[in-house]
Amino acid sequence: MNEKAILFADIGFSQCNKHGQKVCGDVFKFRRIAEENRVIAALSDGLGSGIKANILANMTASMALKFMSANMEMTRSAEIMMEALPLCRDLEIGYATFSLIDIMLDGTVKMVEMGNPEFLAFRAGENFTPANTNNAQVKCGEQTLRICEFAVKQDDRLILMSDGISQTGSGTDQTPAGWGVNGCRQFLTGIVSANPAITALELADQMIREALRREPAYRAGDDMTCAVIHFRQPRRLMLVTGPPFDPAKDAVIARDVAEFPGKKVICGGTTAGIIARELARELSIPASGAKDGLPPCSTLPGMDLVTEGIYTLTRVAQYLEGNFDEIRNNAAGQLAKLLICNDIIEFHVGTRINQAHQDPNLPIELEIRRSIIKRIAATLQKKYYKNVIIKYF
Repeated sequence: MNEKAILFADIGFSQCNKHGQKVCGDVFKFRRIAEENRVIAALSDGLGSGIKANILANMTASMALKFMSANMEMTRSAEIMMEALPLCRDLEIGYATFSLIDIMLDGTVKMVEMGNPEFLAFRAGENFTPANTNNAQVKCGEQTLRICEFAVKQDDRLILMSDGISQTGSGTDQTPAGWGVNGCRQFLTGIVSANPAITALELADQMIREALRREPAYRAGDDMTCAVIHFRQPRRLMLVTGPPFDPAKDAVIARDVAEFPGKKVICGGTTAGIIARELARELSIPASGAKDGLPPCSTLPGMDLVTEGIYTLTRVAQYLEGNFDEIRNNAAGQLAKLLICNDIIEFHVGTRINQAHQDPNLPIELEIRRSIIKRIAATLQKKYYKNVIIKYF
């Protein structure tokens, strides 16, 4: 009997606070459980907005991940959460809505939804309704749980959202009743059809931008969250910076770069020169063209990007730590976007000291390079949930 193929889940989400609020009243959390080939996630929308809503949503999403991690039956988990959350007396609704999803990476998905807009699914660029093997609605007090279980395939997408998106534009001439789930579906279909390779983060970000565009004066009337789960092959990137400690290893690192099955980036003129020499390829270095205070990119056949070293990497760290909208179209911006768009990032960091620039007893350049790589790696892991590998040579 053949085992099912293990899928990779690219997960990205984007949010916008209600106008005038400093924190978002929606919370999205997820966890990869590698030893079980499993991913669990929860999107919760706290009643109202601001800090109180954020606390309620955070409590709900955290409880959900804890219960699912312990393999508690999802319906029971949802019931406990609903019992724990107080009921708003005026509106007779729970203080937080939620969408829970438990994904086995063999393609089996279980979902429980309460109060949030129903999830959307896309296959081959088109919206589709999954064939449910278990589809039910369960009454829990005054609330109703939507429960379903279904199978996904390679390149399927699942989209979760809070009602701040589906209700955006309410009361306007264009959409007096709000954008609606159907409007969201049509917009997503157009984006995915036009750009089948779009990442989960990019798609979620475009969804938020469009929802905000529909609000009067671009001011969000409610908190907005969109989360995207895309099942696909993982995308890999190798970044090489710094020459090897042992010059005899120059040929080895050049061969590793040439044979790497993914995107290839070189940061540093000395490193690029070594790889060009060992691979017998011509390195083209522009005489001018600096942008935003950074040297221009070089070109080397077979490489996706070749940049200067320390200054460019420092700017990359700043871009990744900041807002996606602030990333500029310079050498550092191109590298930052490549890192965001790939899933498994390998940093190969050379440890040879440039004797022409540094006192060998005070290897500042090496320490700066190591520190910047660690800083970038930490941001990629914590903020963008990337699988990061660092190798020194």
